[in-house]
Amino acid sequence: ASQAHTWLPLDVAQVVAHGYVGFYPESGVYQLYANRLQPAGKGQLYARFEELKQKFQAAGLFDEERKKPLPTNPRRLAVVTSADAAALRDILRVLSARWPLVEVIVFPCLVQGSEAPLQIAKAIAAANRYSETVAPVDTLILARGGGSIEDLWAFNDERVVFAVGASDLPVITGVGHETDFTLVDFVADRRAPTPSAAAAAATPDRSEV
Repeated sequence: ASQAHTWLPLDVAQVVAHGYVGFYPESGVYQLYANRLQPAGKGQLYARFEELKQKFQAAGLFDEERKKPLPTNPRRLAVVTSADAAALRDILRVLSARWPLVEVIVFPCLVQGSEAPLQIAKAIAAANRYSETVAPVDTLILARGGGSIEDLWAFNDERVVFAVGASDLPVITGVGHETDFTLVDFVADRRAPTPSAAAAAATPDRSEV
């Protein structure tokens, strides 16, 4: 007999359950006997996240030997994020305090919504072309502020994951808050918990130097 696929709700907010209800009149208790569960709402996104994560892991995109070392004394950084977001202001504030000698080239893009994945992927490619044809870039920071799983979903998109994987520039991700993980975090050369932490990871501290 063929083995049926079993899906178990772990960290899932909503499910669609199929089954029947039993009633016990002695105690006034209802009980749901579910014979089929499917993720719904955020649960569908969590299930899709795990599916994509397994796919990319099997393709070798998360392998440690693919990780590129970060330059210790960068002269020029590329930042891929929204031009008017708090994430960019946080990055520039940290850079000015830690290593003000570094030049910053911003490659603006949407970081949320249906058009964001393609724009992010194009911005990463543009930063690599800039490094090849205009001026050498040492490190690329990919960042956005925190949000819900829906807000951050562009950073789980295949186009963005493959763009990070194909980057010749070392990539540091600073997407969301400390507890947020997206698929680009696993393929990046370094994952930082916030945009500010990504800026710190990209540069030395002048007071220590």
